[in-house]
Amino acid sequence: MSTEPRRRGRQAEAERNNVRILYAAREVFIANPAAPISEVAIRAGVGIAALYHRYPSKNALLAQLCLDGQDIYIKLVEKALASTDDPWRTYVQWLRDIVAADTHALTVHLAGRFTPDERHAARTERMIKGTVELFEGVKQTGVLRPDLTFLDVAFLLELLAKTKLGDADRTAELKQRQLAIIIDGLRAPGSADLPSAPPSWQEQESRWTPA
Repeated sequence: MSTEPRRRGRQAEAERNNVRILYAAREVFIANPAAPISEVAIRAGVGIAALYHRYPSKNALLAQLCLDGQDIYIKLVEKALASTDDPWRTYVQWLRDIVAADTHALTVHLAGRFTPDERHAARTERMIKGTVELFEGVKQTGVLRPDLTFLDVAFLLELLAKTKLGDADRTAELKQRQLAIIIDGLRAPGSADLPSAPPSWQEQESRWTPA
């Protein structure tokens, strides 16, 4: 008798468990990055053995969360780059999509909490390349204030990621409201020069080194 259907059933259940684990892990670690991995198993409703079978350590689980966030970011920036719409409208829609996906919450809460590897590095290169290309494309139109850098925008998105009020739906609404205010501030000419130097890549990357 073939055991193939049974194997497929087990694989399907394992995949469902993985989805529950990653969803629970995002909720747990964004709320408290120092939480034990056992809290994820409880939130996901799976046994700790099943969790460790898929992710042998907290570092491995955090690494996967980061990879998932990077993949979403890359998908959205590449979608924006492929758009034939007006550059400013495309950029604004990309900002709204990024905030809705809440990818920057992972940066805010997970930076320095695990050891990135070559998979993260490769994705980071694609993220930087795509973001710079998108930013420079809209900046060439003259619609952005001249003293603005794409890292300024990145850190503004991180500030939005810290917003939390009411339930998840209300928080998402408020983030979009705050983003609308930020978008107005991105436009040229700006009411005054931006103070201080813009953030640097050295400052950005240093946060990912575990303490």
